[in-house]
Amino acid sequence: MKLSGAAVPAANARIAIVLPTLHGGGAERLHLNLAHDWIRRGYAVDFVLMRKKGELLPLVSSRIRVIDLSADRIREAILPLRRYLRQEHPDYTIAALWPLTSAAVAAWLLSGRRGRLFLSDHSHLSTSCVRDLHVPLSLLGASMGLTYPLATGVIAVSEGVKNDMLQLAHLQARHVNVIYNPTATGVSPRRESNATVNSLWGERCRQRILTVGNLKPAKDHATLLKAFAQLPLELGARLVILGEGKLRPQLEQQAAELGIADRISMPGFVADPYPWFRSADLFVCSSQWEGFGNVLVEALECGVPVVSTDCPSGPSEILEGGRFGRLVRLGDPAALAQAIEAHLGARHDRELLRKRALAFAVPTISEEYLRYFAKGLG
Repeated sequence: MKLSGAAVPAANARIAIVLPTLHGGGAERLHLNLAHDWIRRGYAVDFVLMRKKGELLPLVSSRIRVIDLSADRIREAILPLRRYLRQEHPDYTIAALWPLTSAAVAAWLLSGRRGRLFLSDHSHLSTSCVRDLHVPLSLLGASMGLTYPLATGVIAVSEGVKNDMLQLAHLQARHVNVIYNPTATGVSPRRESNATVNSLWGERCRQRILTVGNLKPAKDHATLLKAFAQLPLELGARLVILGEGKLRPQLEQQAAELGIADRISMPGFVADPYPWFRSADLFVCSSQWEGFGNVLVEALECGVPVVSTDCPSGPSEILEGGRFGRLVRLGDPAALAQAIEAHLGARHDRELLRKRALAFAVPTISEEYLRYFAKGLG
C-alpha cells in the first residue's frame, strides 16, 4: 500500500500502544522507538500494558504515560482495556502480539469502537504459535479470521508475515499493510576504542562474533554453538551471545560438551547493545523463524557484516536475498560455519551496509505508521 500522499493525524492526537509488558523483545523495542518519535512530533502517547513490568520500562520517556491493566491473562485484559478506551478515548490504538490483538478487538467493540484500532503482528505466526505456544493452527486462524477484519487496519512487519497471516486467517490482502520495523535509530557507527573492545571481548580475541536474541528455541543458538565449534582455532574467534532466557542452562552445558566454553560469553540482557555491535567483526543470526529481524538492521547500521539463516521471515527481505549479507539454510551447522569463516576473511563495504539500514530509520517508519493511522482502509 502506497501512503506517500496520505495525510498524518493532527498533532494533538493521542496514540495508545497496547502490549503485554515492556520486556526486552523486538516488538517492545520497536514500539518504544515509535513512541519516542511520536512524542517528538507532538503526539500524546500511552503505553497500555497488561502488567507494568519489563527491562525497557526505565527507558520510557517521562512524557509518556504507562497504564497498568493489572491483567495476568489475556481474557482478564479485555474489560480493563474497554474501560481505558471509554475513559481516555485515544484517537488511535495499536495492539500488538496475538492473542492480545484479538482481545483488543473485543475490548474495542465493547467500548463502542472508540477511536481507530490497528493490530500488529511481529512473528511468523503459523510457526511461532505452534512451536512456542503450542496453539493449534485451526484455533489461531479462527480467532484471527473472526477478529482481525473488524479492526480499522492490520500491520505486518514483513511480506513473509503478511503472506502467513493471509493464509492463516483468510484475510483480504487489502486489509493487511506491510510496514517494516523502525530499527535504525541514528546511532553512531564509529568503531569503539581499543580499550572498550578489550574490556568487552578480552585482549586475546582476534575475531569477534556477535549474536543478540532471547535464549529461546526460535533463535536456535544450539546450531550456532555447533557451527562455532567447527571454526579453526587459529582464527582466534570469540562468540558473544547477548540475551537471556530459559535455555541458558542447556546452552551452557552444550558449550562445555563442545569444548568451547572458554571461547564464548553470555552476558545476559543488555539495555544498550551498541558498544558490542560497534566492536564486532561479524553478526550472526541463527534463527529458525523471525517476524522481521531487528538485530540484523542494528548490525547493518553499525556497518557490521551479517550472516543469517534464510528463515521465515524477514532476513531475506532485509538483506535483499543476499545482497547485503550472507543467507544460509536452516539448522545446518556446517553451512553456517563455512559462511562465518568466509565472511570473517572477506572485505566488506561498511558504508553500503549502513546505507541499507537507513531504509528502516525510525523517522521514516514512524511516518508510515502515522499515514496509515490517518488513512486506515479508506
